[in-house]
Amino acid sequence: MINIRHLGRTAVLELRHGKANALDTELCRELMSCLERIRSSHVSAVIITGEGRIFSAGVDLLRVLAAGHDYLQQFLPVLRDTLKMMFLYPKPMIVAVNGHAIAGGCLLVCAGDKRLMVGNGARIGVTELLVGLPFPVIAMEIMRFAVASHRFRDVMFSGRTFLAEQGSDLGLVDEVVEASALMDRALAAAEELAARSPSAFALTKDQMRRPVLEKVQRFGPQFDQAVDAIWLAPDTLGKIGDYVSQTFKKP
Repeated sequence: MINIRHLGRTAVLELRHGKANALDTELCRELMSCLERIRSSHVSAVIITGEGRIFSAGVDLLRVLAAGHDYLQQFLPVLRDTLKMMFLYPKPMIVAVNGHAIAGGCLLVCAGDKRLMVGNGARIGVTELLVGLPFPVIAMEIMRFAVASHRFRDVMFSGRTFLAEQGSDLGLVDEVVEASALMDRALAAAEELAARSPSAFALTKDQMRRPVLEKVQRFGPQFDQAVDAIWLAPDTLGKIGDYVSQTFKKP
């Protein structure tokens, strides 16, 4: 599910969960478990990447359709916890985006400190509104933190996906690189940030991102209840099914 290897004092977490690295309860919990173990280890920085041509296609909608309401009730809190852990992680986190990063996959990318993406036609963006699904507060605030303020509304409302070069202009991506250079550039970025004083880096990151946490704490109880109500509504599975049939099963 997640392959871990070490390059010096940098840990590389490679998502290997089906062909699309779709987010489900098991993958999210495994990712949190890996990050928790690394937090107290000698590792000085983390690189998160994927296997193949897809970084992550986002929430596993096929799993949602198969498992239904009870699974969603279990999954949504786990997804929020995963995004929160990634965004607030005290050690440098580099996301090496090896391919498409859609919806929840885009959120994982935007939670990182440095975001590198291949420029081979891979696309990135949040498509949730096209499915009829709203954003948990932590997801909304991660996107607000990452995206250029004058393009935030368009990125969120349109549901569009963007080529890596476009994503760079929007703030979704920091740097576009050749696929052959992705891991070398990610390692260089990890080592550069890890060269800072760990305590100073962690405090600076906390200061930068604390307003997001405060918004989550302030508005989460209200908005996430409304978000969950829509995700768990009786007609939501039908909307997801329509989206899947139109998007995933094209000839």
